[in-house]
Amino acid sequence: MTRILSALTLGLFVLVAQTNLSIAGGWDSLSGWSVHKTAHSYGDLIKRVDAAVKANKMGLVTRASATKGAAKMGKTIAGNMVIGVYRPDFAIRMLAASVPAGIEAPIRLYITENADGTATLSYKKPSAVFAPYTDGGDKLKEMAAELDGIFAKIAGEASAP
Repeated sequence: MTRILSALTLGLFVLVAQTNLSIAGGWDSLSGWSVHKTAHSYGDLIKRVDAAVKANKMGLVTRASATKGAAKMGKTIAGNMVIGVYRPDFAIRMLAASVPAGIEAPIRLYITENADGTATLSYKKPSAVFAPYTDGGDKLKEMAAELDGIFAKIAGEASAP
């Protein structure tokens, strides 16, 4: 029951966030984000993201889908999934630099289905995610920059033709 409520809560959050993005100007108005519009279908992009995460030796930590949550309520919405990605060695480094920054792990990849049947992969860059945690100093900045490279590689591999 807790899992279902968590999934539904996250689903509603994603729906509200998506609505707010369209009102606020969409993806282009989001600072610190990386957005990859692809030619892949929603289902194919999920599979490609899973493969790219594994190929880059990162862990698939969480998965939440507003689409699946809505379906349980008898509603149909466009494909929408958040995938949490991280790895234990990064968690150790992050927490050594800043305990408050721990709330940000795992880093989330966001897959959304477009009206034309294609899908978009987007994420907030790790350097932007961890920027507010000034207590982490250079160690946290260095780790975030390393993660920026890994996430760019994941996104590039998943979104490639």
